[in-house]
Amino acid sequence: MMDSIPRQFMAWADRKPDATAFAVKQDGEWKQSTWKQYVEEVRLAARGFMALGLEPGQSVGIMGFNRPQWTMSDLAAMSSQGVPVGVYSSCSAKQTAYILGHAGARLAVVESGNVLDRVLSVRDELPDLKHVIVMDAEETPDGTMSWSALLEMGRSVEEEALEERLSAIRPDDLGTLIYTSGTTGPPKGSMLSHGNLAAATLMGRELLPVEIREDARLLSYLPMAHAAERALTLLGPSAFGVAIYYAESIERMPANLVEVQPDVFLGVPRVWEKIHAGLTAKLAEATGTKARVANWSRDVGLAYHSAVTSGGNPSPALKLKYALASKLLFSRIRAALGLSRAQVLLTGAAPISEEVLRDLASLDLPLREVYGQTEGSGPTTNNKPEATRWGSVGQPFAGVELKIADDDEILMRSDAVFQGYYKDAESTADVLRGGWLHTGDLGYLDEDGYLYVTGRKKEIIITAGGKNISPRNIEEAVKTHALVNEAVVIGDRKPFLSILVCLEPEAELPADEAKAKIWEHVERMNQNLSKVEQVKKIAVLPTVFSVEGGELTPTLKLRRSVIVDKYSREIDAIYG
Repeated sequence: MMDSIPRQFMAWADRKPDATAFAVKQDGEWKQSTWKQYVEEVRLAARGFMALGLEPGQSVGIMGFNRPQWTMSDLAAMSSQGVPVGVYSSCSAKQTAYILGHAGARLAVVESGNVLDRVLSVRDELPDLKHVIVMDAEETPDGTMSWSALLEMGRSVEEEALEERLSAIRPDDLGTLIYTSGTTGPPKGSMLSHGNLAAATLMGRELLPVEIREDARLLSYLPMAHAAERALTLLGPSAFGVAIYYAESIERMPANLVEVQPDVFLGVPRVWEKIHAGLTAKLAEATGTKARVANWSRDVGLAYHSAVTSGGNPSPALKLKYALASKLLFSRIRAALGLSRAQVLLTGAAPISEEVLRDLASLDLPLREVYGQTEGSGPTTNNKPEATRWGSVGQPFAGVELKIADDDEILMRSDAVFQGYYKDAESTADVLRGGWLHTGDLGYLDEDGYLYVTGRKKEIIITAGGKNISPRNIEEAVKTHALVNEAVVIGDRKPFLSILVCLEPEAELPADEAKAKIWEHVERMNQNLSKVEQVKKIAVLPTVFSVEGGELTPTLKLRRSVIVDKYSREIDAIYG
């Protein structure tokens, strides 16, 4: 019998039945539920799915903001040998129909309101979809049922029937479908087996503290349909018994972070960039003694974390200075952010600049950059606490092999590499070749095995002069300016490179003044670039990129083709 994720999860009902498993904010207070309650409800939901006719191998769509019923639906689907399929709550009706239809979802568990409306608007296009369950409302529209009604149906199925399905799970069985966010075309469904998920979870143990506190907790707020959040909110806690606190909303996340004080916190680069910008602006207001204390503390913080992350042992004098700096500055910063008890701070899902990493380390916020892809079930490399090189994405997780192809593409293999793309043999054959996963990322390994990612093969810009240029590092350098919210390099088949810039919403300068300041920053940046990489012109856009506007994926990655089409007039003006 396989020690599957559902089995690992259910064991916590016996190991610590009365400990907190998850918490939600209700009426201004955090309401906690125990592992015994959590496991019992998942088992009842799994039996409910079976009562609704879910057969092994059939999929269950899940769509909505992070909440216990999302995670329970995922675990219940796997437990009953179904296949959970997360759908971003930001997906349009058309995108929702595509994913649920492509996956052949038999059941859908969705959030009330706009998400439910979108699903119902395309229900006639989904002949396989037999039942819609509303995860967060008792009063539901005709043709749907509430979560409590699902649980009640589960009582009609014997526990022994669920046990048979749990015992029948095999490593090669399909465990989940995770759809890419579609930066270059329609989303593809990555097939992750139960064996893949178990292997990835074991690797992910490296990201948790060496000793996990008895009351360890995480804050769940990133999209559950993404592999990284799913690993952090579902796989990790299921295997290691960590409690999940569900944020009330994206907008309330900063306040919830202060209330929860998690042991581990994962932020996408945009989250850390906002924290960095806020702290930088606040510290810039300091004068006199306060400014001198802040500057001294930052020098100490950078020296201390440079020593620790390189595997060295800070000198006794540096340790004393660090303790004093912690008392004077760092402890206040961490408390204000909600990171006082955080032992691990992670960044991933997109690139982050080395400057931001160094600045945050100087403020006692040392980030561990993690790199991976859905096709590898998440983990590929990470910077370890005492083996970090800023600018790299770290060394491979245990069990991961890497090599660099002749064209600089990063190749990887491990037990966590996916089975392929669902119903897409051609794309599968393109990325799984010779026993290696071809990631589509470009990079190199240094002499100590640290991986550096330099760009994406599909994002390479070929100028009119035939030069191949990766836009990633240029964009990250531009984004270090406090006025810049987002930056996109333009130059494919063009005589020179230019950049489209979005200003920070808080920027109070007129566009012309902001453009002049950013251009000064670009000119300094150009001094460190080769001639063909240098940016010749910039254009400040009158808007901010967003998921709703189509320029960003749900995980805040650039949709370059959409941006080029949408802002073609501005681009034409640059090269006109």
